[in-house]
Amino acid sequence: MPRIGVISDTHGLLRPEAEKCLAGVAHIIHAGDIGSADIIDRLRRIAPVTAIRGNVDVGEWASAYPETQTVRIGRHSFYVLHDLAELQDRPAPGNVDVVIHGHSHNASVKTVDGVLYLNPGSAGPRRFKLPVTLATLDLDVSGPLQPVVHDLSGQVR
Repeated sequence: MPRIGVISDTHGLLRPEAEKCLAGVAHIIHAGDIGSADIIDRLRRIAPVTAIRGNVDVGEWASAYPETQTVRIGRHSFYVLHDLAELQDRPAPGNVDVVIHGHSHNASVKTVDGVLYLNPGSAGPRRFKLPVTLATLDLDVSGPLQPVVHDLSGQVR
């Protein structure tokens, strides 16, 4: 069953625990605040990567990444942006199955009108006393998609 990894807000830090959790995924989506170009290079050693830039991604290296991106993986369409609040100004395409976002550093999973909204939390430096997390998502499941949020201290939430 194809599994994708969803990560955000690395802020220049790719923890060994994140690399271990992502090992074996078929694709990785990074929802911005990458922090440095080498993070994506390291993630590409694990699997193909779709990445967008976040508010801390500035400089020449960051210009290679769009602010939003729609990607199709298997039979599912994903809309990726950094800050979910941006949907007020620029709505997601109407035919997406999943909206991937970051920015808040707080993992969340909710479904609204049949669309899954997934924030994997922050996998970079700990901020705001929130757990350090990322998510995985199995794609070939019958029924609704069920992401798993992984606490990189070893707990699954």
